[in-house]
Amino acid sequence: MSGSSRPRASRSRSSISRICQTRPSARPSGGRPAIREATWLRLARLAARQQSALIVLSNTPQTGSRAELVLEMRRRRIRFTAPPRLLDALETTAVLRRHRTRPADSEILLSLDAEPPAHVDPARSGSSGFSTSLAAGASPSLASGAPATGRRRVACLLIPDLPLHAALRAEPELADQALVVTTGPGPRAEILCASRAAMAGGVQPGQSLTQARAIRPGLEVRIASPALERAARAALLDVALSLSPRAELVARSGGFFAAEGAVCVDATGIAALHESESRFASVLHARAERAGLRGFVALASSRGIARLAARHLATSARFAKRPHEIETTRVLSPRKELAFLAPLPIDLLDPDDDVAESLSRFGLHSLRDLLGLSRRDLAARVGPAILELVARARGEEIEPPLAEPRALELEEGIDLEWPLENLEPLAFVLRGLVSRLCERLALRALGCDELHLDLRLESGARDARRIALASPAGDASVLLRLIRQVLESTPPAAAVDGVGLTCRGVALRREQLDLFRPRGPDPNQLDQTLAALGVICGPARVGSPAVVDDHRPDAFALEPFSGPFSGRGVPAVARTADARSTTARLTLRAIRPPARAEVRSAGGRPVFVRSAAGQGEIVEVAGPWRTTGQWWSETGHFAVDHYDVQLRDGRVLRLCFDWRQNGWQVDGLYD
Repeated sequence: MSGSSRPRASRSRSSISRICQTRPSARPSGGRPAIREATWLRLARLAARQQSALIVLSNTPQTGSRAELVLEMRRRRIRFTAPPRLLDALETTAVLRRHRTRPADSEILLSLDAEPPAHVDPARSGSSGFSTSLAAGASPSLASGAPATGRRRVACLLIPDLPLHAALRAEPELADQALVVTTGPGPRAEILCASRAAMAGGVQPGQSLTQARAIRPGLEVRIASPALERAARAALLDVALSLSPRAELVARSGGFFAAEGAVCVDATGIAALHESESRFASVLHARAERAGLRGFVALASSRGIARLAARHLATSARFAKRPHEIETTRVLSPRKELAFLAPLPIDLLDPDDDVAESLSRFGLHSLRDLLGLSRRDLAARVGPAILELVARARGEEIEPPLAEPRALELEEGIDLEWPLENLEPLAFVLRGLVSRLCERLALRALGCDELHLDLRLESGARDARRIALASPAGDASVLLRLIRQVLESTPPAAAVDGVGLTCRGVALRREQLDLFRPRGPDPNQLDQTLAALGVICGPARVGSPAVVDDHRPDAFALEPFSGPFSGRGVPAVARTADARSTTARLTLRAIRPPARAEVRSAGGRPVFVRSAAGQGEIVEVAGPWRTTGQWWSETGHFAVDHYDVQLRDGRVLRLCFDWRQNGWQVDGLYD
């Protein structure tokens, strides 16, 4: 870098403290003039100590009668962050001044882009923070170009009136009605949200219900339901996770923005999956609208800026005269973020009352007014709380990375306005809950393997039911039928005034068809049948038998069906014996329950048997084989002797003598 500071005769430039003159190096492939690294490093040190600076870029010597290309810089928004950086790019205003004797109206505004070398190390600049501001009259713009590969991008999906949309998800038929959501019952309740039809009639949030009905008769009134709002926020997160693996709900705000709900979505590199970032924003907005959540989508380089842009879209929509004039999506490139945010009101930052009053007293109403002042002066006059707002406006808030949600539990609920005593109206309410739950499962390509039904009774008690499914399912009609069967078999003990439905999302089962066998019955039909049998007979009476570690005869356990059912045709059973073998094998056919028998013994061995399974003289006897166990238990103790006997007619039986009951039984028949 060459050149030194020199005084200027022009009074209009008396505020400029130093001028650095340099010659730009050869233009890079991008076509914009590059500046040497040493120039940028010295510029950073200079700007850290001075309020403003001038850099003259020219290929010819500068004289008073020749044209001058002046690059003016005044504390614009460029700061070192982690990892530190000097400048990504620099877009400023160049002024071409003709002979100084010409009138002032001969000045021509040009645009010049100058970018630093890519290998600049900001740590060598000797400055912990470098920021510049816009020249007077210049349009604001962030000092960076188009998004580079790997640059962080965040989308914000914002629902301005979440209680209203939560009510419309439960009652979509009210979408075109004049609907208001209040804080509670009674005529003095405050209106939280109002539909577009209600606001067109003069109703505004903050009015009492009495005032609203006087302005707009015939209002549909709904009380804000915490259960519906929780479900709507969870559905908002499901919409975001259907397009990105990382998303996070934004904490609730206060004051004017207390009714909004927002979710931030990681949109880094999303253009590789969609045609562009604008296309991604449109898809996100459309998917939220299908879920019953009409909102606004903004995409920027930080969560704070994206949320401010989405709030601006929502605020502008309130004053739109026609629905087609409402802008629902906005994509901000890094170089256009400040230009978009500068004229916005400070109220979008949601300052507390004391800070808002102080800013109004000093005449600061827009973000441009706020960012044009130094932080030290603002903190000294307004207080340290203003620094958080400035960082939020600049997009410099400390934002941890968006986490990948782990929990896959989905919940839907509703608080009823009056208790329901009959099953039919309760089934109507459950139909809406199940439908919304299955829509959320479909968004994330999941199914549920069990349902948890929570009924809040009028008496204050809670009735909890667990409905297990044999395999993951996402069909609303199937789930609703199972719930109805459960309630029909064991109705609730009192009227129901609140319903909650929770399920765990699991991956759906994929069926692999066979190339050489016809397709068998749909395995989901078997699952539905098993679930219905469990509702009718009880879950402990339907399942698959399993061998247990016990010597008791016929001991087994009943386990849920968990095998990999398939719709393939049943293959032939493989033969384990040699096909050429002619050896006959006996098979024991158990008789359940065992048949009672009369047995005559001689010398401690049976010699004659009479029973329904067979009777006659015994010619051959094998045994006994004694089995005992659980001698320490009065009720569980068992002791039996088994005999294999052959009758004179050739029939072979298995006899059993129970020492506890002191009786004989025919336990099985050999075939």
